[in-house]
Amino acid sequence: MSQIRPARVPETAASEAIILVGGKGTRLHPLTTHTPKPLLPVAGVPFLTHQLARAAAAGVTRVVLATSYLAGLFEDRYGDGSGLGLELVHVTEDEPLGTGGAIRNAARHLTCGPDDPVLVFNGDILAGLDIAALRDGHRASGADVTLHLTRVPDPRAFGLVPTDATGRVLGFLEKPETPEQIVTDQINAGCYVFSRRVVDAIPEGRPVSVERETFPGLLASGAVLRGVCDDSYWLDLGTPAAFATGSADLVRGRVDSPALPGPAGESLVLPGAVVAPGALLGGGTVVCEGAVVEAGAVVEGSVVLRGARVGAGTLLHRSVVGEGAVIGADCSIAEAVVGDRAEVVAGCRVPRETRIDCGGRWPAAHASTVPAAPANASATG
Repeated sequence: MSQIRPARVPETAASEAIILVGGKGTRLHPLTTHTPKPLLPVAGVPFLTHQLARAAAAGVTRVVLATSYLAGLFEDRYGDGSGLGLELVHVTEDEPLGTGGAIRNAARHLTCGPDDPVLVFNGDILAGLDIAALRDGHRASGADVTLHLTRVPDPRAFGLVPTDATGRVLGFLEKPETPEQIVTDQINAGCYVFSRRVVDAIPEGRPVSVERETFPGLLASGAVLRGVCDDSYWLDLGTPAAFATGSADLVRGRVDSPALPGPAGESLVLPGAVVAPGALLGGGTVVCEGAVVEAGAVVEGSVVLRGARVGAGTLLHRSVVGEGAVIGADCSIAEAVVGDRAEVVAGCRVPRETRIDCGGRWPAAHASTVPAAPANASATG
């Protein structure tokens, strides 16, 4: 793993963070069959690497990873975090505890004082947020919790977070069912700064939702919750379409990451990959180690994972090809997922939104076509 050195920050700005990486990633099936969602390669490296590198650049020195699904793979990948200039602690959640319960469970391993800030990140959100500014603004404001908020064109699929003119949170509203209930386009963007004492007050040993229990309870008690809404890049990577989009946006430099393993551009070809003369790559495509793209193939805005093969003359658009998968010659695939070690027979057209299971074969019974979910839909799966 390459060394990513954090930016130099004053000692007083150093802070700790919790990253929630325990979800099963069901919306990304079959990509998450063998790999937890945060470890899926996005723009050439595991998505979690981008999050860790951005946190380190903001002055975070110690991170507690709250793991559950395939937990051992996180420690195998990152160890103690020294390769990223961080101190990592791995905490496994044996039973589902919800967002608040996972935060409380991880907090046992924090070392900061009761009034110090603790950053909390959801492990599936790609954001261009200025992390240091959010943390430092929290310190200066005296708030109990600071929430990053973002605006969406259609907030009906989300819980709404209205604020007053000073940014103070006024409430947490469930998904609106009528136009009259849409009182704001601001939604919870999945990054928080807690004062440590607030984390320690979350009940231990049982499931807790920060959205439905912790935050409303704090408001009812008179605590100060501050919302910071900005126009920075934001995307929930929970669906295959969003996964491909987020990877492409990182490759093209639409959102920055210190962990990008190459210069920004229309494509990224990692060492050990082979792209034949006459093949065309664009739209932020990434071709991972050991993958092969044969002559005449056109690959646009797609992710070709390690050891996969894209046959000659195949058209691949906004799709994800799993590890070791084989796509035959002269195929047409758009907005689809080909699972690990799956095969697409030469000359086939794969319908949009198809997901071919790991080890499956197209055409065959081991595939399904699913309705598209909003690219920025919020979920914990």
